[in-house]
Amino acid sequence: MDSQPEKSPFLTEVRHLMRVQNYAIRTENAYVDWIKRFILFNDKRHPVEMGEQEVAAFLTHLAVNRNVAPATQGQALNALVYLYAKVLSRPMGEITGIVRPKKKQKIPVVLSQVEVRDLLSKLEGLHWLVACLLYGS
Repeated sequence: MDSQPEKSPFLTEVRHLMRVQNYAIRTENAYVDWIKRFILFNDKRHPVEMGEQEVAAFLTHLAVNRNVAPATQGQALNALVYLYAKVLSRPMGEITGIVRPKKKQKIPVVLSQVEVRDLLSKLEGLHWLVACLLYGS
């Protein structure tokens, strides 16, 4: 039933708890993956030995070094909040000092007047007419 068997008894426990709580399989896979990455980032230390400071360092690493999207960092945070609150029964306190990824601005691509004139000069007949009408509207 597992999509991939876990070598770690701890991650198997996390997966089992999520199944019992009826989490979606995709959420389960994503959370287990983020928890595994968190443990590996911290030199395979057990999460019981770590806390808010290590979580903040991991989330900052994702934003600064891995250049993840804000939603991705949020998913990683949710996985770690779940880990500490539900699996370890030790809810995290306030996590401070996290560097948040910046949303990428989507700048529209607009042709300059010279580029439009060059483009329209290469068209003829009906194609020219349609392009001029579309450009004008």
